[in-house]
Amino acid sequence: MRCPVTVALVLAIGVLLVASAYSAPEVSGMTKSSLQMMPFGQTPEGTPVDLYVLTNANGCVAKLITYGALLTELWVPDRNSKLGDVVLGFDSLAGYLGEHPYFGSTVGRVGNRIAKGRFTLDGKTYTLATNDGPNALHGGRKGFNRVVWKAAPAMTAEGPSVRFTYLSKDGEEGYPGNLKSTVVYTLTNKDALKIEYWATTDKATPINLTNHSYFNLAGAETGGILRHRLELNADYYTPVDSTLIPTGEITSVTGTPLDFTKPHRIGERIAQMGGKPVGYDHNLVLRGTGLKLAAHVDELTSGRMMDMYTTEPGVQFYTGNFLDGSIKGKGGVTYNQYHGFCLEAQHYPDSINQPSFPSTVLRPGQVYRQTTVYRFQAH
Repeated sequence: MRCPVTVALVLAIGVLLVASAYSAPEVSGMTKSSLQMMPFGQTPEGTPVDLYVLTNANGCVAKLITYGALLTELWVPDRNSKLGDVVLGFDSLAGYLGEHPYFGSTVGRVGNRIAKGRFTLDGKTYTLATNDGPNALHGGRKGFNRVVWKAAPAMTAEGPSVRFTYLSKDGEEGYPGNLKSTVVYTLTNKDALKIEYWATTDKATPINLTNHSYFNLAGAETGGILRHRLELNADYYTPVDSTLIPTGEITSVTGTPLDFTKPHRIGERIAQMGGKPVGYDHNLVLRGTGLKLAAHVDELTSGRMMDMYTTEPGVQFYTGNFLDGSIKGKGGVTYNQYHGFCLEAQHYPDSINQPSFPSTVLRPGQVYRQTTVYRFQAH
């Protein structure tokens, strides 16, 4: 016989869950993995936004919201088993609704840049919004980062998981085809955040989904990321013009400050990059195929390390060059230049206009698939 539960008891439990979700998690040895959901506000149109709190068997925590299918927090241990939040973002929905540089977002339909906001596919020319100087960036004015996704949480053998789905309708932001997209985040019991993507379409369309999290393995409250040590499994990169559009060349990193084939501090040669503002914002061509190791990052003060694996052919390495102190993030921390770094798994920028690059075209009957994993350890 099912026991009745009073409304008051349900509300009391809800309050406790909300309180626990917003307090800093603690590590106390092995814990039972869990998955919680709670309200996170609503959009100006009145659409509710939900927050999902994923806790794995080791006490690591990932927080995700349905707005932008984005990652708001990621708590992993340092060498002393103290958890710290290693991604930049905001404490409330208001920050994500405002202008921000894609913190934690799922970006699409096409991540990165498309030259002059135009492309031709199967003989037809399509025009997109130019929201980054003369170019289209990260899906347009209202890309996948500014829509509310449907969510389905699940406990899996790997760990707690949330499946986000979104239908991008034919013509949205100028792109052809009704595109059905799925993004699944899993916080595995091996202390990895696994992100899996699928998509199908009823018309040929370009697609290049990625996650735009800004990482700081020491914790954003400690300052910038220039002392992080980075190693990239990339022997080549795609040079760009003054508007950050690839020239079409694929060039060796040897002898350039983009050579991270051996570990270097991120800030060691950053001044050599030039540009305004100075910093890294380049696509690296990864070695190998399938799910392979793309990058290793080591933060010596905390002892935290991150390994990135991806099935994508490239990764955009970006050092938060445009962060200028105008944004206050979680806990009131001011995000200054070089406060976080991005490793965005991707096809190369402007691939739709570059016949020599791996194709980003998805056609009816095909399934777009992508997997990226960020795994954390400490030493």
